Amino acid sequence: MAVWQPGITASSRFTSSCRSTALATVCLTGPLAFSQIHAGAASLDRYPEGASVPRSLTTEELAIIERDPLVAEQSRVAPPGLVRTPGEYEPCEGIMMAWEGQNSWLTILAQMARDITTIGNAKAIIYVDSINERNSASNTVAALGADMSNVEFVVRSTDTIWMRDYGPRYIYLGTQPDGTGGVRAVVDHTYNRPRPNDNAVPSHWSGLRGENRYAIPLIHGGGNYHLESGHPAGIGHSTRLIVNENPSLTESQIIDYWSDYQNLDTTIYTPYPSFVDSTQHIDMWMIMLDDNAIMISEWVNEPTASWAMTSNDAAADFAARGFTVYRVPAVRSGGTHYTFTNAVICNDLVLLPSYTNSTAATHNATALATWQAAYPDKTIRQINAQSLVVFAGVLHCIVMHVPAPSGGTNPAIYLTALNSGEVLEPGAEVELSWLTDDDEGVTTVDLLLSTDGGATFPSTITMGHIAAFGSYDWTVPDIGTTQAVIRVVAHDAESNTGFDETDMVFSIKGTPPCPADRNDDGVLDFFDVTDFLADFAAEDPSADIIADGLFDFFDVAAYLSAFAAGCP
Repeated sequence: MAVWQPGITASSRFTSSCRSTALATVCLTGPLAFSQIHAGAASLDRYPEGASVPRSLTTEELAIIERDPLVAEQSRVAPPGLVRTPGEYEPCEGIMMAWEGQNSWLTILAQMARDITTIGNAKAIIYVDSINERNSASNTVAALGADMSNVEFVVRSTDTIWMRDYGPRYIYLGTQPDGTGGVRAVVDHTYNRPRPNDNAVPSHWSGLRGENRYAIPLIHGGGNYHLESGHPAGIGHSTRLIVNENPSLTESQIIDYWSDYQNLDTTIYTPYPSFVDSTQHIDMWMIMLDDNAIMISEWVNEPTASWAMTSNDAAADFAARGFTVYRVPAVRSGGTHYTFTNAVICNDLVLLPSYTNSTAATHNATALATWQAAYPDKTIRQINAQSLVVFAGVLHCIVMHVPAPSGGTNPAIYLTALNSGEVLEPGAEVELSWLTDDDEGVTTVDLLLSTDGGATFPSTITMGHIAAFGSYDWTVPDIGTTQAVIRVVAHDAESNTGFDETDMVFSIKGTPPCPADRNDDGVLDFFDVTDFLADFAAEDPSADIIADGLFDFFDVAAYLSAFAAGCP
């Protein structure tokens, strides 16, 4: 538990102030205890166990950023091939959480884990700081009825509970033109808070899973993004906070980064004023329900406010695009923004916040009914989030989705080599590389070669190669073709398979064939002559021996000369 200053009551633990930074002009709300901790202290000291760190910047964190501004990671290596970013409403493998905050927050996490692992048919993936914390968390989650076979603990330090803002954003690499297939990979932004343990989670997680990680050069909070997945290209939605967070970039440059890394064309909205919502994140007032349905807040007590107009205008825009638009109440009370869009969709489950504040609680039933109308086939579970919402976030803010593998129980594989129509020399050594994905794990791969553009694959390069090696050194054969295709076939332990092929045909130069051996059997005989004469009579291009576009005596003479000379 955090140690509060003597004499500070529960109702006076918070201060509010507005200050300008390079990121934005923000109104901050946070525990007074944080202002007592030295700015240069270790992350653990700034975020003591049990501390209720708000989703928004604390006064202490604002001072840190003013002294040492955040800088986005600058790798600038975008994912290769065709990419698709899945929506939260798509099949889900698991939901990530961080076991942080006051006891009431831990109870919320445990309730969510219970419903995710039972009703949601997914894993609850929980980051804990230590073995002791894992044991305590396990007891709490089990006591509330979670299916512990679906609970996965990861022992590694985090700073705060707000997993949505710093957790890994998933994409599918190497999808087909129709948006199907592909292997999972992570796109990682630089967290817009000076919380180092949190910021390192995507790198740790992708390394733990053996998944590729791509660092998009943006300072960002993940809750300020919702998306329509599309097939394969989709549409993203964010507020203009992202521009304030990245002052060296233009709005179009930011949109281009999301296009390059996630294949999303992003719409930028005016954020709510910071005195209404200190995070200015879009997940506090909208959530995608499907590729053609959305839930948007409606300010029932302040229908003419500027932020109400922001939501109304967005709802009208979606309706004009043919979306089914559901409106759910939003209200303010005591400086807190109460939202019912900040929910969690997990397969056939929706986790919906409810509140005990008198102004907000009158809308709990209406919100439930609206969600039930939007998702009549899903189970809607209300969770009391009162203790969380006063810290500027709710249920969606404390989780991150891990999508299901694209192939379901069948392996997915992405061949990352020879996708650009290369021309290869016989005898050359070429590394054939791939990425794999599966619900249980890919065990072996087969590599096959086609010389007819992928119509058939008669040549085996290797069989039963260990998939985890991720590559195979291939000696290019002397076969001569302009229509070469490599196919890599993945096998898992349950004998399920999946495959991928080179994106384009490539060429192998090869030794020029003997022009007189028309049937390629290595022998010059009567059958070669008759094959040539048949092709000549049909004006097959292969019978135009001298390549002048004519079929005449000179072609016959050239062929007979080659026949008489024999093959080298």
